[in-house]
Amino acid sequence: MVQDLVVNERLIIPSRDLRWRFSRSSGPGGQGVNTTDSRVELVLDVENCSGLGPFRRARLVEYFETRLVEGCLRVVVAEERSQWQNRQKALHRMAELLREGLQPPPRARKSTRPGRGAVKRRLDTKKKRGDLKRQRRSRPSMDD
Repeated sequence: MVQDLVVNERLIIPSRDLRWRFSRSSGPGGQGVNTTDSRVELVLDVENCSGLGPFRRARLVEYFETRLVEGCLRVVVAEERSQWQNRQKALHRMAELLREGLQPPPRARKSTRPGRGAVKRRLDTKKKRGDLKRQRRSRPSMDD
């Protein structure tokens, strides 16, 4: 059951670049938990992946720099009782991560200044507030 990872229509990671590890999962499953290796760990070596070009590789390394361990991106799934279902989820999550990492960075925000009307409204509001506080302060006493 060798399966390539389809990220999008233009990028397919060959199965030889994917490493699988299986272990016993915690959680529900009764006696089957103790005998089946249903927890799935999918590892992709981003820095040495043959399916990625230098531009894509650089973008992924930069995007996942805090998440990479020795140049490898790791996804762990242990939600289902079935190893096969966990494998499918792991492939899906890895593809989602790679799609997210390959997105172009968002445009830098162009700094703008507030308009003349906005500045005037802000200053008027501040002036009204100050006047109100000044009126509270200078009330005549009842002794006068």
